[in-house]
Amino acid sequence: MTPLDYKLYFHRRLPHYQPPGAMLFVTFRLTGSLPRETIERLGAEVRQKEAELERMLDTPAKQRALYLAQRQLFGKWDAELDTWQYGPDWLSQPRIARMVCDALHYRDGKVYILDAFCVMPNHVHLVITPRIDSDDRVYSLSKIMHSLKGFTARRANHLLGRQGDFWQHESYDHVVRDNAEFQRIVTYVMENPSKAGLPLHWTYCRASQ
Repeated sequence: MTPLDYKLYFHRRLPHYQPPGAMLFVTFRLTGSLPRETIERLGAEVRQKEAELERMLDTPAKQRALYLAQRQLFGKWDAELDTWQYGPDWLSQPRIARMVCDALHYRDGKVYILDAFCVMPNHVHLVITPRIDSDDRVYSLSKIMHSLKGFTARRANHLLGRQGDFWQHESYDHVVRDNAEFQRIVTYVMENPSKAGLPLHWTYCRASQ
């Protein structure tokens, strides 16, 4: 598999591809933030599109079609989250949002380079470049997310006085292919609050450039 090989899938359905030094765009959300019928509908679209593309010959045109389909389906997924009319919106509370921001910054320079992020009411966008550990191995995205989500979930539940799952287990991620895509993604991340109708003073977004 090469950096241009894309699959349309939800986290935990198929293995992730993390080439050394790659920049990654990650989105994770609160548990229960989308209704089951929405998840099933989007999942059906993914399976239908995968079946269509599977019949194509393995050519650059197929890779381009996979990439465009991924963008389109992610746009639908994120649009559903941006309505934030279903499920919890704990991240809209300043103390919870600030805690998540602090956790993201704490890991910057340690396990990843933090290129951009945005904490929305029910989900988080993250653009990172995993770093090399003391054994000259790249920090895996799975370990990064396990640590990040585990810590913030425990802390958020304590602040909220609740128990149970905080983050949904599934998340979305893919490799950022080049600088043009990086610029597009960062613009998307930084403009997400205004497009979702959040207040102008929404401050839980940062970009390194």
